Amino acid sequence: MSWHVAALNLDNLGDLPKRCRNCVYWELSPQLADQAEGYGTTDLEKEAWLSEVLLEWGSCGRVVYVGGAPAGYVLFAPPASVPRATEMPTGPVSADAVLLTTMQVAPEFAGEGLGRALAQAVVKDLTRRGVKAVEAFGDARPGTESDCVVPADFLRSVGFKTVRPHHRWPRLRMELRSGLEWKSDVEAALEQLFNTVTIPMQTAAPRPTATPARAGSCQLSFVPPAGTI
Repeated sequence: MSWHVAALNLDNLGDLPKRCRNCVYWELSPQLADQAEGYGTTDLEKEAWLSEVLLEWGSCGRVVYVGGAPAGYVLFAPPASVPRATEMPTGPVSADAVLLTTMQVAPEFAGEGLGRALAQAVVKDLTRRGVKAVEAFGDARPGTESDCVVPADFLRSVGFKTVRPHHRWPRLRMELRSGLEWKSDVEAALEQLFNTVTIPMQTAAPRPTATPARAGSCQLSFVPPAGTI
């Protein structure tokens, strides 16, 4: 099975799932996100945010394609470009870190290693750019109220460590030096996986109510146990 990871840009932004293409949970403050949702302009705000970050900072996302079809994506950016980060109870993000905001794998590809492939792509890109660490807010109870926040157990399974505990929204961190240690192993495992895997069909879970308040509904699809993405 052929697959590849490509940088997210304005040309392939439309390859994101529609609900994520129109979601500005991380990209705007809660107040502005509510306004954009009310005016029906969340897609324009998402495009404007991506354009600004690309121009001022550089690459801020990856899309994974399987057989030429989009199968998942990840977004990351400097904390200053992520207004929602200031609303999280375990903030602020460390000054030396880039924030991984959200990651999604299409339900039909869940459990096939694409989450790890996306995490690896982030590590490789940020290490090349001299970034010291990547942090993320995790969801300690995925599948209950989880929208747009990566499950904490998945983050731990790919090398993140908790730096500020919380019953619901812990903040986790990966030192990129340690990220390099598992990069080669992941590459080898993924090569073997995609030479043999048959992708099963799965049904998407119903969208739960999110906490804190958000615009859009970027339901995460990490349904397998920790470490199996």
